[in-house]
Amino acid sequence: MRDTFLFKNAPWLAAGALLTLLSSFGQTFFISIFAAEIQSEFGLSHGAWGGIYALGTTASAIVMVWAGGLTDKFRVRTLGPTVLLLLALACLLMAFNPFAVLLPLVIFALRLFGQGMTSHIAIVAMARWFSAARGRALSVSALGFSAGQAVLPIIFVMLLGVMDWHLLWVMAAVISVAGVPILQRLLRKERTPQSMASENPSLGMEGRYWKRFEALRHPLFWCMVPTVLGPSAFNTAFFFHQVHFAELKQITHIALVAQFPLYTAVSVGAMLLSGWGLDKLGTPRLLPFIQVPMIAAFIIFALAQSTLMITLGFIMLGITAGAGATLPGAFWAEFYGTKFIGSIKALATAVMVLGSAIGPGITGVMIDYGMGLEAQFYWIAGYFALATIVLWIGVCKYAPSLKA
Repeated sequence: MRDTFLFKNAPWLAAGALLTLLSSFGQTFFISIFAAEIQSEFGLSHGAWGGIYALGTTASAIVMVWAGGLTDKFRVRTLGPTVLLLLALACLLMAFNPFAVLLPLVIFALRLFGQGMTSHIAIVAMARWFSAARGRALSVSALGFSAGQAVLPIIFVMLLGVMDWHLLWVMAAVISVAGVPILQRLLRKERTPQSMASENPSLGMEGRYWKRFEALRHPLFWCMVPTVLGPSAFNTAFFFHQVHFAELKQITHIALVAQFPLYTAVSVGAMLLSGWGLDKLGTPRLLPFIQVPMIAAFIIFALAQSTLMITLGFIMLGITAGAGATLPGAFWAEFYGTKFIGSIKALATAVMVLGSAIGPGITGVMIDYGMGLEAQFYWIAGYFALATIVLWIGVCKYAPSLKA
């Protein structure tokens, strides 16, 4: 059955995976590869570079609230290529920008068109195009995230040893442009003829279509915000401070990085399993518990005194990262309907992008003020526990209002 699903829907699933893969050029894990070169080029301290990154990312989160709603008005085969071309321009701007004062603009463009819009288009498309198999569609398309995180850093770090870093950003721009004709070919026939899925949009709570401002006024939206914000903020912060973490645990950075493939493998497995479980059990039964492994991960990282414990922490981290690629996207479609999902999901994407800006900043400031990373991990675990309770209460209260 699953093979039939993949075969029949291969072009649309591949389009989603292509978009999530190319979003890598605006993700923290990719941009951070060039942190040393950027700081050296423009004479920036760690604090100055972090401030610039936070400023550009925060601005992109604000604009995402408006830009994300474009997915309700334009077809993916029109909006997707446009965003990829803008992402390519952002990569070229990073390659050829000679002024430090323009760096916030460069980061803004990379984050908006990379992490923000490219991934947002993919997730909204899967949630809108699929209903009964929404979980599997989201999990398959999200494989692009995992592929990018697993492969691109290795490739570009190796190339960084033999090529000028400016040329590597030109290469990223070329790859983004190359994705345009591929995406257009995959979407020659769009799965849903109308951009807004007006023929058969899925209903949300109370058997109706929710608009953005209606969702904003609904308590369940705010119950979901901590769950959206947390992983983006603190998962990003963990990887942002990976060198410092390795020093605290008295292991080499290489030994820590060697754990990343396991993290990616676990996240892929959790992604596919959560997609299957979502279609079988439904979002309300699974979503409230998505961050329980994250609680365990940060407690383990705080206590870890051996490589084996760190490995267990990465396994827990990977479970939430994988499930987080499918379940939240399905939540917005299932609880608020798909007719205006683009504008509603844009709010969640903006929160996610904002989290990736404030997480590293908050943890870095706390380190400067004397609260060690290990001590912070206990507080972070407490945050995820509280977020889990809040979401569980919200889902239990409003799940009965879903139309069968």
